[in-house]
Amino acid sequence: MRKFGLIGFPLGHSFSKKYFDAKFETAGIKDCRFDLYEIPEVEEFEKIVGQNPGLEGLSVTIPYKQTVISFLDRLDPACEKIGAVNCIRVKDGIKTGYNTDYIGFKQSLLHWLGHQIPPALVLGTGGASKAVKQALTDLDVDFLSVSRNPASGLVTYDALAEDPSLMENYPLIINTTPLGTYPKTNEMADIPVSQLHSGHRVYDLVYNPAVTLLMQTCIDRGGKAKNGQDMLELQAEAAWKIWNS
Repeated sequence: MRKFGLIGFPLGHSFSKKYFDAKFETAGIKDCRFDLYEIPEVEEFEKIVGQNPGLEGLSVTIPYKQTVISFLDRLDPACEKIGAVNCIRVKDGIKTGYNTDYIGFKQSLLHWLGHQIPPALVLGTGGASKAVKQALTDLDVDFLSVSRNPASGLVTYDALAEDPSLMENYPLIINTTPLGTYPKTNEMADIPVSQLHSGHRVYDLVYNPAVTLLMQTCIDRGGKAKNGQDMLELQAEAAWKIWNS
């Protein structure tokens, strides 16, 4: 039996398991299974690998996309540049890290906006944001990183409210935080809502619910928005190719 799975914490509403279970059933793949490994500490990653012979691949989600790197033997060169891992291949005892978030986001963004992508505000500084920022860099899209905490190279939410030119000059808003994810659907990043207008576009990596509070707020003010469902599907298929390469 070939084994695959997802590590993270918590894993109460996993897209990956539902996706791969359906994929295996639809394609008639009988010798594969996909399990959830909810680990409260990243150090338990080694135990998961050691206790599961036949484990060939893992997806990685919050909060371990960066901390898991120290437990890997190798990094794909592109993944090393990003600095975050969301896909691990285990082959001949060698654990190699990849980033399919990058692939999924880049393809999804191009499908949505084509090559006319406006400058972007990237909300959040976690592992997903690293993949998003690398994709924007490779697409030659100007962006600013937005965080609650002031630090070098970052723009705060307070600064967005104080300087309207930021929201005006960076009309694509990309949410890489988990804010708004079910069941806490009444949450959203603290952007100045009054500044949103028909020229704004919101790409929310959250996929559950299908329309987040951030997305709906932008739509209500005349803008357009999309969720991260197709990004997840694209990154999952990229992971499957890596595990079978």
